[in-house]
Amino acid sequence: MYKTSDLLDITHSIAGELLAKCEYPWQALELISKWCVELGERMPEDEYDKIGENVWIAKDATVFPSAYIGGPCIIGHNTEVRHGAFIRGSAIVGANCVVGNSVELKNVILFDNVQTPHYNYVGDSILGYKSHMGAGSITSNVKSDKTLVVVKAGDEKIETGRKKFGAILGDRVEVGCNSVLNPGTVLGRGVSVYPTSCVRGVVPENHIWKDKDHIVPRT
Repeated sequence: MYKTSDLLDITHSIAGELLAKCEYPWQALELISKWCVELGERMPEDEYDKIGENVWIAKDATVFPSAYIGGPCIIGHNTEVRHGAFIRGSAIVGANCVVGNSVELKNVILFDNVQTPHYNYVGDSILGYKSHMGAGSITSNVKSDKTLVVVKAGDEKIETGRKKFGAILGDRVEVGCNSVLNPGTVLGRGVSVYPTSCVRGVVPENHIWKDKDHIVPRT
């Protein structure tokens, strides 16, 4: 329930070719920067403008004047990057997405139709098709003791070998306002997270996280 094929429909991302090579989605995190440049060079010139160094923006995307976009980065069709957004680079943002005011992205893949609309930090993470981060919700991508991140599913532990790893959101995940997704969090398809939650570990698909002791199936 935490493999790429369990979590993500890769046909809904321009990064699908990359993710198809990864058994676990977090394996793509170390490859985003290099692969973004390779993909960008293949983008059709009649659909994408190259802005500065290694930044490709779809001609029908909307980027507000006060937004900052650092490379390498790809912004997909009909995506809106709003005032004060800060894209630090190594970001692949799909079609019909919203990167809202005061949102910061770094080393991420956002699938198509993802919304990060208000005051979100998303770093070293992958957000699946139609996933949504409520206002103020963030991914925490480094452990306080700076040790390598481990994905924990019950008694099972999977070593990722990464110091920086935020969260993987499966398709159609809803994260409530002001929630924190701790390093190595994996949310299955259709998961909902209550507002102001502190989430860690693997949450099975079609479940609702109310708190760590109440993770219930969706009915």
